Amino acid sequence: MPSHRHIIVAAAVATSLVVGPGLAVAAGTGTSGAPAHPAAGAVALTPAEPLDDIVASAFGTVRSPVEASVRQQGKAAAKAQGAAAAKANESLAVGLGVFGISAYSVRALTWINSDTVPVDLVIDWGDGTSDRFNGVDKGEAAHEHTYSSLGQYTVTATVRDGAGEASTNSVTTATAGNKFTPVGPTRLLDTRDGTGAPAGRVQPWGEIRVRIDGNGGIPEGASAVALNLTVVDPSGGAGHIIAYPSGENRPETSNVNYTAGQTVPNLAIVPVGDDGYVTLFNRGDAAVDLLADVAGYFNESESAGYTAVGPTRLVDTREGLGANLGQVPGWTSFPVQAAGLAGVPAGARAVALNVTVTDPQSDGHLTVYPGDRQAPSVSNLNFRRGQTIANAVIVPVDASGRIQVLNGAQGASDVIVDVVGYYGDGGSSFVPVPPQRLQDTRNVPDGSILSQNYAYLRLSPSYRKFTGFVFNTTVTNTQADGHLTVFPDPNSNEQYDNGTAAWPVKPNASTLNWKAGETVPNLVQADPGPNKIIDFMNSSGGNVDLVVDMFGLYLDF
Repeated sequence: MPSHRHIIVAAAVATSLVVGPGLAVAAGTGTSGAPAHPAAGAVALTPAEPLDDIVASAFGTVRSPVEASVRQQGKAAAKAQGAAAAKANESLAVGLGVFGISAYSVRALTWINSDTVPVDLVIDWGDGTSDRFNGVDKGEAAHEHTYSSLGQYTVTATVRDGAGEASTNSVTTATAGNKFTPVGPTRLLDTRDGTGAPAGRVQPWGEIRVRIDGNGGIPEGASAVALNLTVVDPSGGAGHIIAYPSGENRPETSNVNYTAGQTVPNLAIVPVGDDGYVTLFNRGDAAVDLLADVAGYFNESESAGYTAVGPTRLVDTREGLGANLGQVPGWTSFPVQAAGLAGVPAGARAVALNVTVTDPQSDGHLTVYPGDRQAPSVSNLNFRRGQTIANAVIVPVDASGRIQVLNGAQGASDVIVDVVGYYGDGGSSFVPVPPQRLQDTRNVPDGSILSQNYAYLRLSPSYRKFTGFVFNTTVTNTQADGHLTVFPDPNSNEQYDNGTAAWPVKPNASTLNWKAGETVPNLVQADPGPNKIIDFMNSSGGNVDLVVDMFGLYLDF
């Protein structure tokens, strides 16, 4: 039986990351001062493998060889005697392989052996439906099927000749798609007090496992989990945390970057290992405490699908947008109406946000939670006095579509909330991939994103069912204060190819913020838009390097 985790075979992802030309525009403005053709003179990063290949490998294949066929003797052969009966179409057999091609669809490959042709082939898809193909030749053939529900299914292939001789073969497969169920936020791990693991700091180049199955309201069989990971008080030096499925090879990716004495969070959507755990590896020179708070999980149940919106600003206390004008006082909370605004419908179960705190008057944290609950003992965003910092948040909404934001600090802070998507009826299914690095501009000559410029990530146009990608974006080698905004590009591949692409207008939103010299990550659920191109806009006075790690993708039906 295949793993219920849908862990995908790691492979290089083919994309083209192109760094725009060096003409500056004012941060957050449109085309003023922008070149007419931003692709002119661009530096393209093109890995060897196309995106199509990683998608093909993403779903895995379950196979049962021809030799595993089960012979069913026909009536004519049963009446025969002796050697004649033994030799009746003695090579008749069928091999079967099944792999996913979308969230709900599979392709079945059959290999037919037979002394006589043609034969009849019946494929029972395991959902009460079957397809019959009469008069087929021996050899290989492919057939596709779309299931109406996510889940596991037993697919059976039967071949039968004109004399009634038959042979069958079967495999158990699973649809690749997963839907989201919001829970919590609930703390699964706190190495300071022994929650979820023995108390004690995670040592340099050490690791710790977080139990997912059966923990914090998560059932067995989750394929991926949304965790807010927080590094607390590194003892010295710098490093980063790598989150990945337990039992798998450790990837060359990162989730949370830290420096000495820093408390820093980052949301991660991580595939779950077959043993029901996620591994956190401390790649650095400092011992750290680690916290992990769950926001929800993905599995095959028909729960909530994802729909990208925006990014669109819901709240900015500096302007009185969506909340009272002025900084949020310490240890107070305020409501945010999410459903019914910015493309989020009534009935949404959870929202995907980017939450930013700016100009805080003291150290502290923000907690984001459903509007009809008491504030839980968890945090989504930790900050120092005077710091501007962002973090991705996935949070359930209450029956009226509200969430609540708590300023867990003595001093007041300004708060900004941008919505990037929601989970609800319909929507796209999530397919987790083993964490893997897509792009790193440090490895490309002249690959840095220039000041007030952008990079655009061109995705394969042949797969039109992609509706989103889960990336961890990290900026490093930052030369000046600034912020990064990730958003869908309005131009088509053809416009970039023929030099007619227009300068993209950055939305009034941000994905991550930094000070000069900092290395800062943030998870982004990137919307590729109708043109399947994603932009990374550097709104700062200096160049930056960009690292993009991939953790999954969203697919339509």
